[in-house]
Amino acid sequence: MKFRFLFQIISIALLLSLSSCTIGRMVVYQFSDIKDYKKFPKRELKAAANPFIFPKGDQDAFAKKDIRVEHGQRREFLDSLLLGSKTVAFLVIQRDSIVYERYFQKYEEADPVASFSMAKSYTSALVGIALAEGHIKSVDDFLVDYVPELKEKGLGDIRIRHLLQMTTGVHHAESYFNPFAGVARLYYGRHLRKQVLHLQQEFEAGLYFKYKSINTQLLAEVLVRATGRTLTDYMQEKIWGPIGMEHPASWSIDQKRNGMEKAFCCINATARDFAKFGRLYLQKGNWNGQQLIPESWVEASTKVNAQDGASNRYQYQWWIPSKLGDFSAQGHLGQFIYVNPMKDLIIVRLGKKYGGVQWMKTFREIAAQL
Repeated sequence: MKFRFLFQIISIALLLSLSSCTIGRMVVYQFSDIKDYKKFPKRELKAAANPFIFPKGDQDAFAKKDIRVEHGQRREFLDSLLLGSKTVAFLVIQRDSIVYERYFQKYEEADPVASFSMAKSYTSALVGIALAEGHIKSVDDFLVDYVPELKEKGLGDIRIRHLLQMTTGVHHAESYFNPFAGVARLYYGRHLRKQVLHLQQEFEAGLYFKYKSINTQLLAEVLVRATGRTLTDYMQEKIWGPIGMEHPASWSIDQKRNGMEKAFCCINATARDFAKFGRLYLQKGNWNGQQLIPESWVEASTKVNAQDGASNRYQYQWWIPSKLGDFSAQGHLGQFIYVNPMKDLIIVRLGKKYGGVQWMKTFREIAAQL
C-alpha cells in the first residue's frame, strides 16, 4: 500500500512537471476531443448582429422517405444509425432549407464543436481571398517569398500551390496518437512559429500527395505575413461576419500572448454555422449577391485535378470523393461539411468518434434518396 501511494505521488508530480511541455499536455489532456476548445487559448469569432437563419423545410416529407443507409452487413434507418454512432449533431439542408436536424449525446443546437481539419478548408478560402486582394500574387509564388527564413532549410522550391495540394515533400509525421509525432506537437504545442521554421525536406516538392497538417500551418504563416493580420481577424471580416453566423465561435491558438491560430484544425462552432460555410461554397463563393470568395477559386478547389503530383481525391484543402461534383471539408473523429451541388444539398455531421460509419458513403446514399 505504501509503495502504491508513493508511486501515485511520484506520478502526479511527474505530470505536473511535464504540464508545461507538449508531451505533458498530451498526457494530462488525454487524446483529442471535440471539447478541446475548453483547454486551449483562443481568439473569438463574433456572431452577427443580424444572423442568417436557414428556414425550416418540409421535415415531414423528409421523414416519410424513410431513408436507409448501408451499415456493415445491413441497411439501417438514418435515425438508428445516428443514435449508435457517437454523432452529436446531424444537419441536412436542401434547396436552402433545413429538412433534417437532430442533436445527440446531450448536445444542443447552440453547442460548439471543434472542427479539427475542417479548418483547413477555411484556411484555403482565406488564401483565395488574399490572392484576389493582391496580398498574395499567385499560387505559383514560392513559400520563401513570404517566409524567407525557410530558404536555408532547403525549402526554397516549395510553392504555395504545393502547400494547398499537400505535395510539398516536407518531413512531418501525421499522427494525433503519438506524442512525438509532428502533428501532435502542433496540436498540443505552444510555439507553432518555431515549429514551422525548423522543418526539413523529405522528398522533392510536386512529386506526389502526402497529407500533412504542417502544410496548412505554413499557409497560415504566409497569410499572416502577407496580410499583416491574424487569421481570426481576417476571417471575421471576410467570411464570418458577412455570412451571418448565429452563435459565438472561436479559433484556438497556441498561446495567449501573440498566439498563432492552429490553422490546420481548431475552429470551434455550431452545426448550423458550419453549414453556412458549405452554403458559401455551394453558391460558388457568393453570399446573397456579394462575391466573398472568387468563383474561380471555389471552382479550382472543388474539381478533380491530379496534375503535378496532386491527388485526385484532394484539391486546395478540400476532399473530392467523386467526379460528380460533390466535395467535403473533413476533420478528425468524423467532422464533416459535405456539399453536393447536383442535389443542392449540404450535410453537416459532428461527432465524438467516427462510430464505425463510412460517412462519405453514407452522405452519398442519403443524397441518392433525395
